[in-house]
Amino acid sequence: MKIVVAMDSFKGTMSASVACECVRRGLKAAAPADTILCIPMADGGEGTAEALMKARNGEWMPLEVMGPLPDMRVEGGYAWFADDQSALVEMAIASGLPLLRSDQRNPLLTTTYGTGELMAAACKRGARQLRLAVGGSATVDGGVGAAMALGWQFLDGHGQSIGHGGGALERIVRIIPPASPLGMAVEVLCDVDSPLTGPHGAAAVFGPQKGATPEMVEQLDSGLMHLAAVVREQLGIEMDRVPGAGAAGGLAAGAIAFMGGQLVPGIDTVMAASGLAGQIRDADWIISGEGRFDHQSMRGKVISGLLRMARPHGVKVGVIAGSNQVSESDCAAAGLAFAVSTSPEGTPFEVAKRTAEEDLEKTAHALRQRL
Repeated sequence: MKIVVAMDSFKGTMSASVACECVRRGLKAAAPADTILCIPMADGGEGTAEALMKARNGEWMPLEVMGPLPDMRVEGGYAWFADDQSALVEMAIASGLPLLRSDQRNPLLTTTYGTGELMAAACKRGARQLRLAVGGSATVDGGVGAAMALGWQFLDGHGQSIGHGGGALERIVRIIPPASPLGMAVEVLCDVDSPLTGPHGAAAVFGPQKGATPEMVEQLDSGLMHLAAVVREQLGIEMDRVPGAGAAGGLAAGAIAFMGGQLVPGIDTVMAASGLAGQIRDADWIISGEGRFDHQSMRGKVISGLLRMARPHGVKVGVIAGSNQVSESDCAAAGLAFAVSTSPEGTPFEVAKRTAEEDLEKTAHALRQRL
């Protein structure tokens, strides 16, 4: 058989490259004669920079920047591609939820400023094109922090800067563009179609996982509504009308308003760069997976993109996940051959992660014997 292993990262546990290698070892041990090709995947979230650097021979440019909280410094960086003088900034590197302890999570305070610093550094290096991967954020600041790092000013009623965090958005009275704009449109790699505000928006859907209480969610949503209204009035831009504007706590919307951003499916960008289409035409299987496989996984994420690409070629697709929340009937309806878990149902994450790599390899080995 020819099997393409196209794993996403297992968040907080292993990168996409490591996950691919675990599956490859398990499959190869079960069937040494198989041809197995590893192509790490990402959808605009955690691991996108790694996946694109592997696919396009990119270079990592390290840079210390502000973390998710204004008093934090983190060792960040961005991916640089010399062939076309382009850069990719993965916002989770500077402003991601995994950078915070659980007791530090507070989207009223967290900021995307460090992400903006990385974007500014890439532009200073001479980037002709800039991509922004927006998954995995700790923030709900509407991209205001990143815009500040790029020279935008957000002033309160006293003419002072509003400061950082989602809790400051309600204080915006005046927005002043930078003297030197970016000079290029930013391509925003997105994996959700959430609106900016409302019951399905950035605060309501994703705020709680970032530490927001119900009261905080209400305040954050109000702040995003206020930001959208001020942007509409002063800049003439409808930042909240685009599907996906709520990604990364509204960073996608901020990219539209302050960076000329255009939203594109992250998985499509990674698949195109990886040359996946050419590799699967004569493949028997695509094996993919992630830490938690649920119904959201089939909406704009890695699995949905792989299914779409595999279908015309009749290539079968299966999923190995740390935790599988999708029934056999729903898998069949989506076109998946199977979805299996590496750990028994109900296993606590902290327990499962200790043997995650070993369990993934063992699951792949057992699975190959049944293909």
